Amino acid sequence: MQIIPAESLVEHVGEESGVSDWITIHQERINTFADATMDHQFIHVDPVAAAQTPFGSTIAHGFLTLSLTTPMLMEAMVAPDRMVMVVNYGTDKVRFIEPVKVGSRVRGRTRLVEVTEKGNGRWLVKNEVTVEIEGVDRPALIVESLTLFFTA
Repeated sequence: MQIIPAESLVEHVGEESGVSDWITIHQERINTFADATMDHQFIHVDPVAAAQTPFGSTIAHGFLTLSLTTPMLMEAMVAPDRMVMVVNYGTDKVRFIEPVKVGSRVRGRTRLVEVTEKGNGRWLVKNEVTVEIEGVDRPALIVESLTLFFTA
């Protein structure tokens, strides 16, 4: 995360702010997510059955990949100085484009889209995160992620 003066955030709108490190999508991560969300569809958790599908293997849940944008953002985004708290404010447009096969590595490419000063030291920041899959031309997903920063 790159920390900059809050007042200068708007100067970086439209710019790519960073790229996160790669995250490997192991079957254990997929299984743990399936347990947490009670989504045990075979395409995610049964390697034998999933091998018979057009994907040829298990794939990560779309929402698992989406949830990984949080650490990707924390690594790659610009943020205001004097932060005292950061909260996930939600998402705008989300598109799942390409499935993430087990064993793949993904990373997030972040671009600052919009900054809104909300008053009382609060800044609403919209970032577009494109989750890339190593060796695959199309991204796994693209999301407009909203983060609310509280500053002192």
